[in-house]
Amino acid sequence: MNRQSIFFTISVSFVISICLVIISFLILITHDYRMKEGQLLDKYVPVMKMINRQEKSKIDDEFIKSLEEINYKLFVNITDINAITYNQKTQILFEKVHPKSDDIFRILSLNDKNYIYMKKRAETLLIEDNNSSNSNSHIYIILVFAILFITIILVYLITLRKLMPLKILKDKVKTLGDENFDFECCNTDGKDEVSLLAVEFKKSAEKLKSLKEARNIFIRNIMHELKTPITKGKFLTQLEQNEENNEKLKSVFNRLESLINEFASIEELISSNKNIEKRFYYLDDIVDNAKDILMVEDEYVISKYENKKLEINFKLFSIAVKNLIDNAIKYSPNKEVVIKTEDENIIFENSGEALKYPLEKYFEPFFSNEDKQKDSFGLGLYIISNILKANNYILEYEYFDGINRFICKKDNLSTI
Repeated sequence: MNRQSIFFTISVSFVISICLVIISFLILITHDYRMKEGQLLDKYVPVMKMINRQEKSKIDDEFIKSLEEINYKLFVNITDINAITYNQKTQILFEKVHPKSDDIFRILSLNDKNYIYMKKRAETLLIEDNNSSNSNSHIYIILVFAILFITIILVYLITLRKLMPLKILKDKVKTLGDENFDFECCNTDGKDEVSLLAVEFKKSAEKLKSLKEARNIFIRNIMHELKTPITKGKFLTQLEQNEENNEKLKSVFNRLESLINEFASIEELISSNKNIEKRFYYLDDIVDNAKDILMVEDEYVISKYENKKLEINFKLFSIAVKNLIDNAIKYSPNKEVVIKTEDENIIFENSGEALKYPLEKYFEPFFSNEDKQKDSFGLGLYIISNILKANNYILEYEYFDGINRFICKKDNLSTI
């Protein structure tokens, strides 16, 4: 594991915390044991001294009675003594053996009662403490430290779980250079900092993906759109040089210049989420501008619309209308398109075969038709859809009686 990693730092901190907890636990347990040992000695050493002052032969009923008055019971019968001292459940709380005389002093515990065991010069005595009450402080210490230990482990696991998406996110960010824009693996619903970071990286990835698509569309659209003016320009260069042909050649170069500006507008629209500037323009002006851009004769565009005033971006909307006219003419047997209006909707009609796929499929960039002899207009519809959406329109499609109807429908809820 990388020593500079956050996960390494957290793991080391966890190990140190566990070690400190264990050390603290051992210190407290030892201290508690010594305190209990001291309390037992303070309580039973005076009794032991009182017994030592008595010879076994002088232990009479009066002495036994004096012990009973302070709630102590004396055992002198060896059988009774062995029944307690050799019981497997008996615990030795304290033991002291004299190094020279081998005298033994023990404090025993059995069934929540304490006993004083004394062996001196082959004489054995056992005294039962009827007031004994063993403290369970060590149990509480163990319980507290068990809770603390479990809490530290849970905090460590929760922290790792919270930070694990950060590791996944790091690996995903590394793949951005390979144009892998998939950030769906990360949790973007949480409100913690890692989730918010994942949201921002996902937005950045989507932005980069849009930029990549925009540039691909930009290049592909150039190849598609520049064919007509370049073909016309090549044809004009082969004709006799006169004023009329020179003017036509100039118009070709003007067309090329307008196409470059058009491509720049499309690239900016697709790669940006900024709202476009919109003003009111007449539909007539938009259609005329679209025909000029397309360099198509008026006879191929049949106008049956009401000259409405539309709130749109003139340059971009003209590009969308131009592409709709181009697609309608290109895929119509009679090479004609009819433009109509119904309420606030603008409709482009042409005769021909119905679309082979749902309209939404053609909104995908670089969607290809099966007809390889014609240029796919999937890219054109992708551009159209984005431009209409930016101008608060949506594109719908109908087909009946051999007529294709592309409807630019007003949608006030639609935004870029």
